[in-house]
Amino acid sequence: MDALVRLLQLLVFLLTLPLHLMALLGLWEPLCKTYFPYLMAVLAVKSNRVMESKKRELFSQIKGLAGASGKVALLELGSGTGANFQFYPTGCKVTCLDPNPHFEKFLTRSMAENRHLEYERFVVAFGEDMSQLADGSMDVVVSTLVLCSVQSPKRVLQEVRRVLRPGGVLFFWEHVAEPCGSWAFLWQQVLQPTWRHIGDGCHLTRETWRDLEDAQFSELQVEQHPPPIKWLPVGPHIMGKAVK
Repeated sequence: MDALVRLLQLLVFLLTLPLHLMALLGLWEPLCKTYFPYLMAVLAVKSNRVMESKKRELFSQIKGLAGASGKVALLELGSGTGANFQFYPTGCKVTCLDPNPHFEKFLTRSMAENRHLEYERFVVAFGEDMSQLADGSMDVVVSTLVLCSVQSPKRVLQEVRRVLRPGGVLFFWEHVAEPCGSWAFLWQQVLQPTWRHIGDGCHLTRETWRDLEDAQFSELQVEQHPPPIKWLPVGPHIMGKAVK
């Protein structure tokens, strides 16, 4: 099976050779950072249509997590285009964090469409280093389709625990690997070297539920769902919450 994966990876590599050459020369990443927000804006509409009821159910729990001020200090990791804003309850003070500054104009537009929220600031940073945010400063952290593309999910989750107050909650929705040994998993392995360039660092074969289990949250709830967009090579999705 490993030999077949390597052979098919080589074939995909040859078919997408210009992309890999551009990445090797450092030309692809700046281009990807520019086009990726537009791609995500299109995909977010379709994903929200399919996942609307589940997202509303998940994020409805945010309302009861307000701090002493009566507001919910909410940090969204990899905030992207602000596709989740419509599902957050009134009274959230939203801080957005994303390493791609090209998302800011999409976030500004989303905030203008969601006046029930307070927009705190947009922090350009990687999830592995959120040093601009104070310890215990957040009531809620949201991560949707983010841990697939970070360099170190373990480090990101450490940072999430640091910025959450005691009793604060991480709400997540992430795609994960297909079952090991399945044909779907084989194709994820085949496409991974090329997909990470197309998907701005996205990994198809991560077992993110293991990272969540190892992150030492006091409570973890996980549900698994089929992928909302069938024609993409991403696998099942996990959705749930982790309490500090």
